[in-house]
Amino acid sequence: MKFNYPKEEKLKSKIKIGLLFSEGKSVSKYPLRLVYYAGAVGEDTRTQIGVSVSKKNFKRAVDRNYFKRVLRETYRLNKHLLLEHLDQPYSFMLFYQTKDRLQFEEINLKTRQLFEKFLDQIKKQE
Repeated sequence: MKFNYPKEEKLKSKIKIGLLFSEGKSVSKYPLRLVYYAGAVGEDTRTQIGVSVSKKNFKRAVDRNYFKRVLRETYRLNKHLLLEHLDQPYSFMLFYQTKDRLQFEEINLKTRQLFEKFLDQIKKQE
């Protein structure tokens, strides 16, 4: 499996992001929150993801950009957990929701736990 994060997987459409917040569902694992919406994503990709870090928690753009970069990297390394079990396309938004400055290893572990919790939740819905 390729551990890449191509342009097609980046969630940029305002319409899709609006749909996520109006009709999407959420799952949390401190300090992360995943908002997801099952449905049409795009041409040839099964997932699209966007990341967000609150300006309220990190005033300096340098800090926000660092944590967004970390979130994208943890997604890139762990997306195989999602792709192996998803049967339909999903859009995701991943949030970092604390003022705590966690290390990469901790965020990576929490991302894996969050993805497992998400998969359990969608299995219960089926």
